[in-house]
Amino acid sequence: MTTPQTNPADDPVIASPTYLADIRNYFRPDDVTHMAAKGIDLGTYDGVKKHALAILTHTAPPNADMPPDAAGQWSANRSQTFKNWIVNGFPLGTAPTTVSPVSGPAPTRLRKDITTLTPDEFTLLTAAFNGVMARDITAPDSYFALAGQHGLPESWCLHHENRFNPWHRPYLIHFEDALRSVPGCADVTLPYWDISTPLPDRLQHPPFDQYVLPADPGATADPPVSGYFPYTTQRYSLAGIAKRLKKYSVLADITTSLAQSLWGAYLTNGYQDFSIQAHDGGHGSIGPTMGDQNVSAFDPVFWFFHCNIDRLWLSWQTNANATTLAGFRTTLAGQDDSWLKDGPVHPNSLPPFTETAEQTIATDISYDRLELISHAEGGMENLSGSIDAARTFSFRSSDPVSVRVKGIDRLNIPGSFSVTLLADGEPVAARFFFQPKEPRRCETCVKNGIINLDFRMSREELVDKTLSVQIDVPGHSDEIGTVFPLSQAGNPTINARLLVGEA
Repeated sequence: MTTPQTNPADDPVIASPTYLADIRNYFRPDDVTHMAAKGIDLGTYDGVKKHALAILTHTAPPNADMPPDAAGQWSANRSQTFKNWIVNGFPLGTAPTTVSPVSGPAPTRLRKDITTLTPDEFTLLTAAFNGVMARDITAPDSYFALAGQHGLPESWCLHHENRFNPWHRPYLIHFEDALRSVPGCADVTLPYWDISTPLPDRLQHPPFDQYVLPADPGATADPPVSGYFPYTTQRYSLAGIAKRLKKYSVLADITTSLAQSLWGAYLTNGYQDFSIQAHDGGHGSIGPTMGDQNVSAFDPVFWFFHCNIDRLWLSWQTNANATTLAGFRTTLAGQDDSWLKDGPVHPNSLPPFTETAEQTIATDISYDRLELISHAEGGMENLSGSIDAARTFSFRSSDPVSVRVKGIDRLNIPGSFSVTLLADGEPVAARFFFQPKEPRRCETCVKNGIINLDFRMSREELVDKTLSVQIDVPGHSDEIGTVFPLSQAGNPTINARLLVGEA
């Protein structure tokens, strides 16, 4: 969140202010903390909207009694801007594309694109991976044990929910710490693979090309799972990876995710919805192992792929001024925030790690490159299928149509699967959904058993055509799997909606 200005002399009156571009910056962290103790939330859109009239009354000069310190009191112009926001119907707006300086932890580790590592840096990274892979599999910092936290045998990973990105951030740090514990490797950081570029040659040779499981990861699972020993990780060819990345629209979902003003809600809208779709599609594009949640983390490419997912999340946080917890909360706008609250009744834990979800928002990890949005790229957006009737809205001819395949019962589908949208019987778009082979045994899967998948498409691709859906469960060959009956997947429906934004 941008640092709120303090009673600036040149504070202009804004005729059409929005929350994300203007109003959220009027409340300092101390203001938010002070009023939270009184039961008034100044840190979110919903809280400011709910208490807007009281805020205006207490902050309007010349008789303002809030904020209590002279330095924080509002100018007459700022008060008028806030009044304009109320009169205009509390517009949410979009985040500005000019990235402002934000406060946060000083960076302590710099992660780089793996293709840019110097020969010495790459040699050190190789030594670190070899060292972790050589450890006894019973050691908690061995490659086998760390990879087993994500899938078999521990299955701690959190997917398709608010804690997805927060869980994977400390997971990467703990793995990076294990690499650094190898003698002579104390300065190693985990590089990322920018998935918009071909799989680097450096990841196609030992120890990064494959991993032979030294033991059965399913033997100690509760209950045990068979079929994964002996097992060597597998990937598709470079051409096969490129084909699937295009088929599953992975790069398009990444682009859409970075342009979202809101964090959003999974299965609804916002950054995390498209981020998760891109993540799932990436897993399904890389190979049979990466496409299988039970064993995906054993493929060494997993760590470089997920390092990039974290880089993209930090890129979005920077774009949306959400690199601090206070700034992040301003992007929730109507969404549940219980997962960001401390205490035994809130689902903020990230087992088996001691970190909690809210502690992962501000990070001291930095990257050599972030994907930042500029005015020239069209700015950020806040498009959805519906909008409050009290707000003005518009349809733009350039905006895509949202086609949602709704009500898929994932629990009946044996493992990861793809959903293809067909127009007049021809495939026009597809998405990959990442899950274990037995989702009913996964607590997180059961909590979100009915899911939706979204396709953003041009009207020309859909108008005057008959739409249908096909679900496939991929096999372990280079061909895209076998058809799964829709009747056994909850008989999902197709919903097409024009996307709307504030006028």
